[in-house]
Amino acid sequence: MDSIEVTIRYQFANSLLLAEALTHPSRARESKRSRFDNQRLEHLGDAVIQLILTEKLFRLFPKFSEGQLTKMRSRLVSREALCEFARRISLGDHLLLGKGELSSGGRERPSNLADAFEAITGAIYLDGGLEAARAFIFTNFGSFIEEITAQPEEKNPKGILQECLQAIAPSSPTYRLIGQEGPDHLKSFVAEVKWEGLVLGQGSGRSKQEAEISAATEALKDRRWEAGKVGE
Repeated sequence: MDSIEVTIRYQFANSLLLAEALTHPSRARESKRSRFDNQRLEHLGDAVIQLILTEKLFRLFPKFSEGQLTKMRSRLVSREALCEFARRISLGDHLLLGKGELSSGGRERPSNLADAFEAITGAIYLDGGLEAARAFIFTNFGSFIEEITAQPEEKNPKGILQECLQAIAPSSPTYRLIGQEGPDHLKSFVAEVKWEGLVLGQGSGRSKQEAEISAATEALKDRRWEAGKVGE
C-alpha cells in the first residue's frame, strides 16, 4: 500500500481502512469476507466531499445564490469529475478486484473509480479527521478545482455541440483520446470528436475532460458538419 500513500501524500495510521477503501465488492465476494468492501466508506466519503466542497464554494462566491452554488457543486462532484480525480492519482492501479471484474476492465470502469475515490476520502476522514480529508482534496486536486471555479457560470461546449448535431441526425458525437505526453503530474491529453464518420475537431488539455471540451469548442467554431464542409 506504500505507493498509493506516497501518491496521495497521506499515510494511514490504520492501514485496514486503506485496504477496505480499495476493496471492490467483487473481491470481497470472492474472498468471502462479508462487508469488507468499500461501499460503506464510499457512502461516508460522498458526504465528506460534499461538505468540504460546499464550504469552499460558499467562501469563494459570497454573492452566489443557493441555486448557483448547487450547480457549481454538482460540477465538482459529478461522476466525471470524481473519475478524473481518481485517474490523476492512478487509483485504478491499486484497486483490489475480483477475477471477473478485473478481466472485464474494472480498473478503468468509471463507476469503480468514482466509488473508490469517495471511499478513499471517507477512509482518510475516519483515520485523520476532517482537516486531513480537506488537505487530501485540496493538495491533490486544487488545480482541477481551480479550473472549474475559474468559470463559475457553467459553459458546456459538449452539450451545445450535441444539441446542434442531434437537430440534424439522431446520432451523438463521440470522443476519443488520441495522444498524451508528459509526466503524471504534468500530463497533457489530446482528444478528437467525431460524428457520422467525420472528425469535427481536436483539442488538448491537462485532463481528458478538458481535452474533450477543447475539441468540442473547436468543432463549434469550425462547424464542419455544415453543407459544403463535410467532404473537406
